[in-house]
Amino acid sequence: MTLVYAVVAVALILVIAAAVIGREARRLDAEAPRVVFDPDEAVEWVANHLPYEISAELSHDDVRRVLDWNLEYFKSKGVSANGSTPHIDTPIVVGGAETVEYVLNRARSSGVPLTSPQAHAVLDAQMGYLEAIGAIGPQAPPEENL
Repeated sequence: MTLVYAVVAVALILVIAAAVIGREARRLDAEAPRVVFDPDEAVEWVANHLPYEISAELSHDDVRRVLDWNLEYFKSKGVSANGSTPHIDTPIVVGGAETVEYVLNRARSSGVPLTSPQAHAVLDAQMGYLEAIGAIGPQAPPEENL
């Protein structure tokens, strides 16, 4: 008789486990995968996608600094978070000129000789990386005058 109870208990545990695993698999399949920015991967990707003349002038450390400053800028605008910040449902738009200006100001204040073409090239390549990993949403529609 105890053998029957043991078999029924094992069968019941397997049915419950299958149901929980199936439910979680469906839930995870319905959600878009969470995009994670890997700083080391980003530096390597960006450095490999810079125009030759810029990559000859900047080291990987220089690229990392520019990416770090850009992430500071993103955080100040609410564009990036570490997962503990509540999700924002409103669109956030960051402009190219404003971003480059922030990075150039940080470079000047840090005593790093960074030119505007270098900053543009790194930030353009970074946008390519962010698109490649799926971290950038669709382009905002043009504003309509009401």
